[in-house]
Amino acid sequence: MHAAYPSDLKKYINVYFSLGSNIGKRRENLKMAVDFIHSKIGKIARTSHVYETAPWGKTDQDKFLNMVVMANTIYQPRDILEKITEFDREMGRTRTEKWGPRVVDIDIIFYGKRVIRDKGLEIPHPEVENRAFVLVPMMEIAPDLMHPVLGKQIDELYMECLDMSDVVMSETPLIH
Repeated sequence: MHAAYPSDLKKYINVYFSLGSNIGKRRENLKMAVDFIHSKIGKIARTSHVYETAPWGKTDQDKFLNMVVMANTIYQPRDILEKITEFDREMGRTRTEKWGPRVVDIDIIFYGKRVIRDKGLEIPHPEVENRAFVLVPMMEIAPDLMHPVLGKQIDELYMECLDMSDVVMSETPLIH
């Protein structure tokens, strides 16, 4: 069952998600996350390639597969966060440690041009400019997207990013 799509395209908001997985069948986990976004949040408009990356923040764990997805949605950010949290639980995620291993992780990176600083919800994601594993796939699908707080495009943020971690494109695309 797909999310409801209104006929008036002006109601759509472009929302960007960062997806990651470093436990189990990582590629299949990402595919399930993309399918979840498509069926429960909005129509997938763009997907980046899948990238293998070193863990960020807590480095003594397995490598991640990461990607970025843009969807067109009619849902508000808080509603999207609730849907993501429910999906996390269904996938068996338990939040035992910050930046710890995870079957799947979905973060809202941008929601249109909106800036939200609310309890448990910050958009744009507060660390986007510091994370190469988000910026590299974002450059692939939206290099000219303007960060609404920093006033810089994604490609500019990447050039200024101090995170020098390897972000290696996978040769096998994730098919949606």
